[in-house]
Amino acid sequence: MSGYLPQLSLVPGFPDYTGPYKVGTIDVETPVADLPSLTESPDPNITTLQFRIFYPCESPSQPPKPVRWLPSPQRAVLGAFARFLGVGSYSATAFSYLPNAIYRTVIPALRDAPLKSAPTRSGRWPVMVFSHGLGGNRNSYSHIPGSLASHGLVVIAPEHRDGSAPITHIQASPATDKAGNDLEKPGGDGISPKRTVDYVVLPHRPGRDVEDGRNLQLRIRCWELALVYETLLKMNRDEQINHLGRPASQSPPKPENAGPLSVFKDALDVDGPGSVIWGGHSFGSATVVQFVKSAFYGPWAETRNEHRDPADHLLFTPPATSGLARQITSSSPLVLLDPWALPLTGSSSRWLWKKPLPTHAATGPGGSNVLAILSETFVKWKENLKHTKRMLASDPSSTTSPLEKQQGVLVFYPVGSAHLSQSDFGVLFPWITKKICNAQEPERTLRLNVRATLQMLRERGYEVAPTSRIDMEEPELAGDGDEGEHDRKILAPGAQVRGWVAINLSDEGDEDLQDKNRHDRAPSETVGFRSETIGEPLESKA
Repeated sequence: MSGYLPQLSLVPGFPDYTGPYKVGTIDVETPVADLPSLTESPDPNITTLQFRIFYPCESPSQPPKPVRWLPSPQRAVLGAFARFLGVGSYSATAFSYLPNAIYRTVIPALRDAPLKSAPTRSGRWPVMVFSHGLGGNRNSYSHIPGSLASHGLVVIAPEHRDGSAPITHIQASPATDKAGNDLEKPGGDGISPKRTVDYVVLPHRPGRDVEDGRNLQLRIRCWELALVYETLLKMNRDEQINHLGRPASQSPPKPENAGPLSVFKDALDVDGPGSVIWGGHSFGSATVVQFVKSAFYGPWAETRNEHRDPADHLLFTPPATSGLARQITSSSPLVLLDPWALPLTGSSSRWLWKKPLPTHAATGPGGSNVLAILSETFVKWKENLKHTKRMLASDPSSTTSPLEKQQGVLVFYPVGSAHLSQSDFGVLFPWITKKICNAQEPERTLRLNVRATLQMLRERGYEVAPTSRIDMEEPELAGDGDEGEHDRKILAPGAQVRGWVAINLSDEGDEDLQDKNRHDRAPSETVGFRSETIGEPLESKA
């Protein structure tokens, strides 16, 4: 323990983004009542939509205030993280050294900075929506969205109000304020939320109550992602958005009071079918799969007279005439980080589970627009790996050899990675994640995730900035004028990148893990953190 104390006295920090663009960020909370809702609200108590935007930016005229990684109110959020982690005595001791430092941890992005003009042929930036996993929030995956933004994407990171965040606060809407409620509480943390949503504890094993609870969460999450898309359309058209705590976005914008969202007018590639990229981690990956399949199949299920068991029902179905139903196509790119399959396999979702991802439709590219990156921890979790392979198959309903022609789907894992490695926790607290989760090279793990995502998008025709030779681990070639415009090694099936392993979807046996000693360990010895098992001690999965 004593060997870690000097490091714990430092403020946890992020490495610099490696793309050629500076990164701006805007924190947004807007009333749901101001947005078109494609379906009925699953929870009327969720009265606002909250998300953080990461985007390529210009330098602001004056130095902005720092962007704190731990959202306000910090004490409440930190306490909720501690409860969620359920750390043991060793980790609790380490955790006691962190609070003052964590309060000062800063996301290396520029608050409300001017948007950079897109150098793309369309003059618009490609857009990704990224859904967090259990125990996450809009800030806890900031390094991947920020890194992608530094290479030329606008990334939206929503904060789900379904009880999957350790805690989330819903501000009072303007209408509520007129009724006499205050947004601020004197002497407090500067915020007095209308409602607090705490973490909802559900077991990670099948059961009727668990299925009902996860289904409700998926309904909320899909509804929120649809609202995010509607907000993106409004931002692109510069329609008025009530940005709580900020000046409203105006149409036409007025220089003296235009809100920060006005910079996105005509700057987002969100109108063309299949243009928006959808990504997520863990439960966020499950959410994205449920969302795109629901939007792709759901609106036309009845008109096609497809047989469904009466017990099967869709959790989310946008109207066939909606922009979202036109947006989700077989060409829509998906980035699935450590997908968690259990929430998608319930008895009431059997019909949709048996449907393949849209990429496998007759008009689709056969998997080349789907990138799945697992952690080594999740590769060892054999039951989830089996379901993940079936999720990515062209025929998930088949019980015999459903995976033999799935080489178009891109699936990899970094050796030495843990479930937390794809979030910010690995780079902020490497001494803890290494000691408890056996996670190795956290910064490099994130860099590999970003490299693979950028290359998949390049191969799908998205105009993103080149990957640097330093990121490609070819420093001897730096400055040769061909800075990673085609980072082909990262998606090649052979072992061309150190510690980066392609998973063969047609092999239903054990994966050829490069570290046999770690493979022989029990999962509980390899993991440890409660969050590493998406919210519950791993022994319950055995």
